[in-house]
Amino acid sequence: MEIRLATSSDLPGCSAIEVDAGRLFADVGMDEIAGDEGAPLSVLAEHQTAGHAWVAEVDGTVVGYLIAMPVDGCLHVEQISVRPAYGRRGIGAALLEAAAQCALAENRSAMTLTTFVEVSWNAPYYARHGYRLLSADELTPGLQAIREREAAMGLDKWPRAAMRRDLP
Repeated sequence: MEIRLATSSDLPGCSAIEVDAGRLFADVGMDEIAGDEGAPLSVLAEHQTAGHAWVAEVDGTVVGYLIAMPVDGCLHVEQISVRPAYGRRGIGAALLEAAAQCALAENRSAMTLTTFVEVSWNAPYYARHGYRLLSADELTPGLQAIREREAAMGLDKWPRAAMRRDLP
């Protein structure tokens, strides 16, 4: 497996990976999430141009990706997806670590993300990788805005929260 910065030619495949990975949500009764179309290429391109998009390659095939953005002094994981056929191989963890190394190089204090609390490959997974749930009073203005946008999209139909991993 190789983790590297995404190129513009990787981006169409990233959208397809997100759709493929999203289908797993149907297994936990979240059909609306399972049917999501994935991030538009323009959004992926913004992250890639900023140097905040990584892909995971296995045998020359991109099988996972992560996009992030600066939010209130932290690097915020906007999306991480791995093709289900490649799950449980440490690919997600390697993508998270690549983003964390970037955050450290940019002198950021932490990594943040928002996620579903009760989905095993969401909040419990991130907790195993050093992230902790944030209470409402711990949300920075940027995280609060992200949570409000997610609520407006209907994502709060299921328990959802922000998480943080402090960096050394």
